[in-house]
Amino acid sequence: MPVRSYEVGFPTRGSIVGADELAQISGLLRSDGVLSAGRWRERFERLFRDWAGSRHAMSVTSGTVALELAIHLADLRPGAEVIVTPQTFQASIQPLLGHPVDVTFCDVDPNTLNLDPALLEDLVSDRTAAVVLVHYGGCPAEMDRITAAAHRHGAIVIEDCAHALGATYHGRRPGALGDIGCFSFHNSKNLTTLGEGGMVTLARDDWAERLERLRSNQVDATFAPGAGEMPPPHPLLPWMKFSEEVYERTCTGVRRAGTNATLSEAASAVGVVQMARLPELSARRREIAGRLDDVIAGFEGVRPHKAPPGSQHAYHLYTFFVDAGPDAREYLVKALDQRGVEVQLRYFPLHLTPEWRWRGHRLGECPVAEDSWFGRLVNLPCHPGLSDRQVAHMTEALHESLGEALRLR
Repeated sequence: MPVRSYEVGFPTRGSIVGADELAQISGLLRSDGVLSAGRWRERFERLFRDWAGSRHAMSVTSGTVALELAIHLADLRPGAEVIVTPQTFQASIQPLLGHPVDVTFCDVDPNTLNLDPALLEDLVSDRTAAVVLVHYGGCPAEMDRITAAAHRHGAIVIEDCAHALGATYHGRRPGALGDIGCFSFHNSKNLTTLGEGGMVTLARDDWAERLERLRSNQVDATFAPGAGEMPPPHPLLPWMKFSEEVYERTCTGVRRAGTNATLSEAASAVGVVQMARLPELSARRREIAGRLDDVIAGFEGVRPHKAPPGSQHAYHLYTFFVDAGPDAREYLVKALDQRGVEVQLRYFPLHLTPEWRWRGHRLGECPVAEDSWFGRLVNLPCHPGLSDRQVAHMTEALHESLGEALRLR
């Protein structure tokens, strides 16, 4: 894609940061409070837990780290099967490249671009350990059927909710629909925590205990009570740092080394403010999407990406489909570009990327995802930072470009 500036472009920030966020950071820095693992992180996690409707919400440093740790919690055995979607950003499934598991790509529904539940029901088996999906663009996946199919065979469901902040599924929020939810607060997302950040939502207490250890630089291990062959407790033990467990238990096995995935107090404080603004920010995204939908409704051969009945779209991405053929889409993309509207095509089918081809995946595995990316899908800017003037320019450009592209069929 040529590097250029656009009248209507994709955002440098997916959210809006203003005076309230600045005041929060200023107050934190002027106080004598800690800047790591303090009360703001606790408050942010509590707000997010209550918002999502999950038993636990635990912040980490990015959505990618959230996914990496969630996949670790699945305790995947060598040779186990993990079923994944091809229609997502690479971070959703990249951690699986480090596990000796069999990855099966399940094709997507042609209307939602989410994992197709009918195909999943045919694929899932007693070999399946986990299903990893994304709520593409902010459109909730068909979670009731997906979780039912997975749970019948003892598999867990990991939701990549990076796009889904502001979405609902039959009155419930993504992140509490499967077994583990993973959120991103990256610079581009619907809610940001100073550019990076993530959250893991889960229901199981044992997973929460393990995740707390993992993100706090402690080993994820199994233990037995007692200190084994250690000498008697040292008289200066109360003054020794990081020695609490030394005399209390013996390690019987190590699953994984821990890491430092602590979301900073500044990021957490901004997250608290952003949570309060999320309804307003989400409403603006839906307003812009509605304006674009109105333009598309006036033409045959194109259709918008819509949430199914009972669900509400978060519109992290605004997507529509050109069913008039690849030539019409190619003309449309170039016409929009010439009129100053930036276009993206997200995402390239993951099973066709070099690393997954190296793992044995090939063209033809997911024909719907392939057909969508190579011939139909278009993404347009849809974020709260767009001005009314920019939205008007984009809708006019879309109307004119569609008229030209579809006349050429």
